[in-house]
Amino acid sequence: MKIIPDVSILKKAVEEAHKRFVNIKDGKNADYIPYLAKVPPQLFGIVIVTVDGNVIEAGDSRFAFAIESISKVFNMALVMEDVGSLALRKKIGADPTGEPFNSVMAIELHRGKPLNPCVNAGAMATVSLVKASSESERWARILENMSGFAGRPLSLNEEVYKSEAATNQHNRGIAWLLDSYGYMYSGPMEACDVYTKGCSVDITAVDLATMGATLAAGGINPITKKRVITETHVSKILAEITMNGLYDSTGDWQYKVGLPGKSGVGGGILAVVPGILAIGVFSPPLDIFGNSVRGQLAAEYLSDTLKLNLFTKGGAREQ
Repeated sequence: MKIIPDVSILKKAVEEAHKRFVNIKDGKNADYIPYLAKVPPQLFGIVIVTVDGNVIEAGDSRFAFAIESISKVFNMALVMEDVGSLALRKKIGADPTGEPFNSVMAIELHRGKPLNPCVNAGAMATVSLVKASSESERWARILENMSGFAGRPLSLNEEVYKSEAATNQHNRGIAWLLDSYGYMYSGPMEACDVYTKGCSVDITAVDLATMGATLAAGGINPITKKRVITETHVSKILAEITMNGLYDSTGDWQYKVGLPGKSGVGGGILAVVPGILAIGVFSPPLDIFGNSVRGQLAAEYLSDTLKLNLFTKGGAREQ
C-alpha cells in the first residue's frame, strides 16, 4: 500500500529545500535562446502536488516560464492516445542514443531512427504523429492536451516562440534528415515549427507539478478529477523518462534521485512518484548538460527526506 506523506511533513520538506538551495549560484541560463538568457537567475520555486490534490509550494512557484523539453513528455502521451504505445515504440523507439539530445550523429549511426521521444529528433517525429489534418489542428491538439494535464488553459509565449524559431536551424536540419530516412509523418518543417511552439508554452512550477501528479495518479488530473490519458500508457511514459529524461546525466539523476524525471532548458525539472505525488521545480541556471542546478538539488533532497527513491528499500512510501 502506498502512503502519501502528511501535508505538514511535505510543507516542512519543501520549505527546507527552498531555504537550503536558494543561495546556490552555480550554473548559468541557457544563452543560445535569447529570451532564456534574460530570465532572472535568482528565481527559484518548488512545488509538490499529491495524487489526492494537495498543493504545497515555496518560492517563485507562480512565475511563468517556458516548458521547453518537458513538453516532450506530454506530446508523447498524446501520441500514445492517438496511435498506441506499441506503434510509438516501433516508429520512434525507446532506447538511449548515447549521444547529446540534439545529435545528428545519433540519427546517422542508427540508420535514421531517432530512438526515443526525449531527444530532439524523436520529439519532432513524435509531433509529426499527432493526428491532425492541418498544422493549426496539430498545434491546437498539443496545447489542449498540455492544458488538460495542467488543469487550466495554457498559452503560447510569443516572445519565446519567436526567439526559438529564429535560432532553430539545427532542429530544422534534423527534421529534414529524419524525413530523408522516412521517419517523419507530416511535413518536416511543420513538425519542427509545432514542436518549437510546444517548447514555448508558458507554465509555472504549480502547473508542472500538477502535470506530473496527473501521471502519478494514473492519468487522472488530481485537481480537476478528469481523466487525461489512458492508465496503461502511464507506465510506458514513466519508463521513457526514467531512461532518457535528463539528457546525458540521466544516469546520475537516477543514481541520486531514483525517480522518473524530465528537465527543460527553461529551468524546469519534473519528478514523478507513481501513486503518490510529483515534484515541480523552477530555477533557470543550468549545468553543462542543460539541467537546472537548484532543481536537481531540491529533487534529490526531497527524494531522500521523504523516502521517495524507487530503488531503495522502503522507498516510495510502500507500507
